[in-house]
Amino acid sequence: MLKIELLESFIAVAENGNLSKAAEQIYRTQSALSLQIKKLEESVGQPLLIRDNKGVTLTESGVTLLNYAYKMMQLNSKALDDLKDCQNREIIRLGVPTDYIKRYLSSCLLEFIREFTRIELVIDTDVSGNLYKRLQQGEFDVIVATHWQTPANGELLFERRFHWVAAKNGNAHKRNVIPMALYPENCPIRAQVFANHQLTMRSINVLLSTPSPQALCMAVENDLTIAPVAEFRINDKMQILDPVEHGLPTLPVFNEALYLNPDTQTDATQQLISLIKANVENLAEVADS
Repeated sequence: MLKIELLESFIAVAENGNLSKAAEQIYRTQSALSLQIKKLEESVGQPLLIRDNKGVTLTESGVTLLNYAYKMMQLNSKALDDLKDCQNREIIRLGVPTDYIKRYLSSCLLEFIREFTRIELVIDTDVSGNLYKRLQQGEFDVIVATHWQTPANGELLFERRFHWVAAKNGNAHKRNVIPMALYPENCPIRAQVFANHQLTMRSINVLLSTPSPQALCMAVENDLTIAPVAEFRINDKMQILDPVEHGLPTLPVFNEALYLNPDTQTDATQQLISLIKANVENLAEVADS
């Protein structure tokens, strides 16, 4: 095994061409340096230096080793620097609703990652109900979550309106048992659908349960289901359904808010929160592609 300390001494000798000058450079005695070169030659099994009255020159093996020695010293230095960076790097754990991650990435999160290179932003997605529970369990420092009530312990970002939609000129919404596409369990939108469903309304059959808004919209566009869809995602392939006319549960206005773990707040999390707030208009109004 080639020891870094021996390679460092070997480089000093090669660059100075003189044992005495090399010893002064690395703050060792000439005898100690000679012993290190001897150990290095024993390690590689070949002579590395040619000594004469003018100083020392490298053998062919010495030239080959010198190239590797430079590379190994560079790798050693980089490894130490990277380890220092890891030790000093702050980690922020952020939770974002699965159906809005693309919007948050394009509006502000990528900007934060690029600007604050010494902060590691770990992003996890889930439905809002799960995000909130996991925040209480200490898994996150900050989350964005959707709820139908004004947040008591969160900070409101903006309101998000949903509508019942069906395929334009479709038939799914006319069936006796309504086929639906909904977000998964613990999603506040799904929870409100069932909370507001009354016995006098038509029965519900959940044909698709998905965290993907694209899959949900595709099911609607192909007349497989109806679904509660965010206003900004409604397109010309869909029609909005009046809940009273079609016997559907009413959908409240949902609030998208920031929730914090009070035990883990730092200057870095405040910078992230400020950036999210600065992008509220884009987050609320610009539709996903």
